[in-house]
Amino acid sequence: MGFIEILLVLVIVTDLALLGASRINSCIRFAAAQGILLGVLTLVSGAEGHTLRGIALAIVSAGVKGVLFPALMTRAIREARVRREIEPVVGYTTSVLVGVASLAVSLWISSRLPLVRPAASTLVVPTAFTTILVGLFLILSRKKALNQVTGYLVLENGIYSFGVALVEAPFLVELGVLLDVFVAVFVMGITIFHINRTFDRIDTDLLSSLKD
Repeated sequence: MGFIEILLVLVIVTDLALLGASRINSCIRFAAAQGILLGVLTLVSGAEGHTLRGIALAIVSAGVKGVLFPALMTRAIREARVRREIEPVVGYTTSVLVGVASLAVSLWISSRLPLVRPAASTLVVPTAFTTILVGLFLILSRKKALNQVTGYLVLENGIYSFGVALVEAPFLVELGVLLDVFVAVFVMGITIFHINRTFDRIDTDLLSSLKD
């Protein structure tokens, strides 16, 4: 197993760890670790080579995903005074099983997906698909707004890993996706603040109370 495969396996491990973690701080740390892993993957995957643009993409990606966004979310945790998610929509054991099923489905899809450009590793596509599915699942299965924001970050990580490995211009893909995620994190930060101020909790299911 090469270094790229090790990185991709670690990304999958962080996916499963996110699904099984109840402490929001732990979820943020796993998402940050995943962002840093993807930054390293950018350097070694050969998508951009060791060019100045490739190095800049790796540094910016790791800095934003692994430092900036997690720091903003950690600050939001302190403001909201919340530590863990007690009653998610889907339990943690079931969530991990869903993650394993997502990996199996991703492996099946990737084995039948024709690629115009060869990937750096056969694990790139299934890892990207698994991370995207895990991100979507976190958004749908968690009640705490902070965990849903983490889901957005994980979803973007999956899109990024797919783009870096397979798209001819990953830098443009990353800039576009990062802008969308930044807006999402910014809006969700405002939402968290208002939910916490109004209800003294940050469960997003309480948003239904605002419709009147």
